[in-house]
Amino acid sequence: MKTTTRTLPLTLLWTMLGALTLSGCINSHDSDSAQGPGASANSGGDSDEDHDGGGGSHAINGSIHVAAGAPGGEVSTINGSIHADDNAQFSGGHTVNGNISLGDHASATSLTTVNGGISLGEGAHVSETVTTVNGTLALRPGAQVGGRLANVNGTIILAGATVSGGITTVNGNIDIGANSHVQGGIIVHKPSTGFFHWWSDSDKPRVVVGPGAVIEGTMRFDRAVRLYVSETATIGQVTGATPVKFSGDHPPS
Repeated sequence: MKTTTRTLPLTLLWTMLGALTLSGCINSHDSDSAQGPGASANSGGDSDEDHDGGGGSHAINGSIHVAAGAPGGEVSTINGSIHADDNAQFSGGHTVNGNISLGDHASATSLTTVNGGISLGEGAHVSETVTTVNGTLALRPGAQVGGRLANVNGTIILAGATVSGGITTVNGNIDIGANSHVQGGIIVHKPSTGFFHWWSDSDKPRVVVGPGAVIEGTMRFDRAVRLYVSETATIGQVTGATPVKFSGDHPPS
């Protein structure tokens, strides 16, 4: 059922995004077991409202659908997901509680959510940043991100994809799949958990660089991680961790 959209000033949206990011979202946890490339990661619960994103759309409660061939504007909502069809083009996609998904060969300028995952279909392209606080980031084969790919909590998955602005996380596992390419290095930041924290092996983020993958730039780890690097991968300097080499398609579990 179509409803009338309620205009949401972008300045208000960005203020909320900044406040949520700085207010302790670092201690939230994303459930990775039910997520993967293209998987739903919504933790906000979308309403039944559905807004057409053609030409740009701004809502408070409701999901936004961007169709292929529609005029490409900026779309934003607070409680709702954003879905772009295959070959759709739009400016930016921003939400607070909801997922963002781009179909195959879709394109956008930037994508941002707080509580939700972001997935890019085959050959999809985002020219600037792709960021979430709590959620999985999944890039299918041929997907490209021109800026930074970043989260705080949640798995980061590249399956034959390219990231040009580096990858950062705090508590997330990172899986750089076969033949993926990352420019700008990888940083795993130390969480803000006080003066002392003991990490068991299960708490340590698992970072895998798969066969034929290329990491240009420093891989810096400010906290303990489990780092596995394929014998056929190409990496640069590593600080804060000792790579464990593996052969075959996957490291030991």
